[in-house]
Amino acid sequence: MRTIQDMAAALDTGATTARALVETSLARIADPGGEGRRAFLKVDADRARAVADAMDALRRAGRAPGPYAGIPTAFKDLTDLAGEPTPAGSVVLADAAPAKRDAPVAARMFAAGFVGLGRTNMVEFAFGGVGLNPHHGTPASPWDRATAPRVPGGSSSGTAVAVADGMVPVGLGTDTGGSCRIPAACCNIVGWKPTARRVPLTGILPLSASLDSVGPLANTVADCAIVDAIYAGETPRLPEPANLSGLRIGLPQRMVLDGMDTTVAKALERAYAALAIAGARLTEIALDELDEVPAINARGGITMPEAYHWHRKLLAERGDRYDPRVRARLVAGETMPAADYLDALAARADLIARTDRLTAEFDVLALPTLPIVPPTIAEASASDDDYRRINLLMLRNSNWVNMLDRCAIALPCGEPGGPPVSLMLVGHRMQDARLFAIAAAVEELVSGREEPAARRTLLA
Repeated sequence: MRTIQDMAAALDTGATTARALVETSLARIADPGGEGRRAFLKVDADRARAVADAMDALRRAGRAPGPYAGIPTAFKDLTDLAGEPTPAGSVVLADAAPAKRDAPVAARMFAAGFVGLGRTNMVEFAFGGVGLNPHHGTPASPWDRATAPRVPGGSSSGTAVAVADGMVPVGLGTDTGGSCRIPAACCNIVGWKPTARRVPLTGILPLSASLDSVGPLANTVADCAIVDAIYAGETPRLPEPANLSGLRIGLPQRMVLDGMDTTVAKALERAYAALAIAGARLTEIALDELDEVPAINARGGITMPEAYHWHRKLLAERGDRYDPRVRARLVAGETMPAADYLDALAARADLIARTDRLTAEFDVLALPTLPIVPPTIAEASASDDDYRRINLLMLRNSNWVNMLDRCAIALPCGEPGGPPVSLMLVGHRMQDARLFAIAAAVEELVSGREEPAARRTLLA
């Protein structure tokens, strides 16, 4: 596996160049047998080459902006990039006015010297956990792709597939109810959701102002930590793996385990056994409070009215151009009484306070990111009822993390060559650095990934 750190070291020693890294990425995106045309909605090859050449020249002159200068990256299609419209995976905004400036998260990556290759596919307006996009096509998960294409997870579908297929080592995702972690789980990579307030949302087309967050998807915990720090305007530091001996891990039961398939159950059992052998103290906890999240969302919750508020004029003018499944969820926010929305906000605040007290004794919570392996694209799109059922199931284990305003990370834990399975670790609010340290240690125990041949070849 080639990580950001590997690439930075190779650039530093002259073993590679920014231009070579970019050409490798562009070749992977253009591979006619790959998923590049569905993973990326726009590729700016000429600009990427020009920026890479500039970074190489700066490095030769001893003036590179940092150790990561020249490393390719990508941005989810809801990110403002100066001079370009921000369509957010939709055709509704394809002719929108171009952004006047880069979103701060993008500007910070460019200032660090990363080379933007383009815009990645996503669920239209980030409203869904499955990953389907009827406008631009759905990129398939790397697993079982040749025989039964599987959903990539949403809404950051294109970013996840781009990282998993070696098109870029890291890319931007957003997470309102699991949209970094779910695609990471489906594509067998690492997905990070920060404490939302740490990373600016300016220049990111919103879904829910109360629940949105911006995080990276990458191959390793360390890569996520590096880019998360850049997004947040902090100094990147590699996480020092925590000592797992005596670590207090809470294992939520009940709802998060309902309907779990045998593949996920076995992988979870292996992961927990490895943690116990390492000296971690695992304690099952009911955490019945999570059952309240569906009730808060039952009448529209927080996301639907906030999303409708942003989309109401577009829906009136161009509602027929939306993905019908996305439009149906957006218009549901139109009739929600303001009192119900305020009740949902109050219920959220109360739930945060109570669960903070209940989980204070634990360093981290652990549970499956998804209770199932990725279903096929055909299964998820067979009917509206099938879509709704699968979408709710794929969001179930992750959306409460946003409701509780916490940080979380999805880590691969399946068997090499087998279906992707993911372990989610949930930290306390604003303890992101601590969660990265714990995740770095857990990653060493549970990750049994086998690199796809294409990624091994193109990133060797």
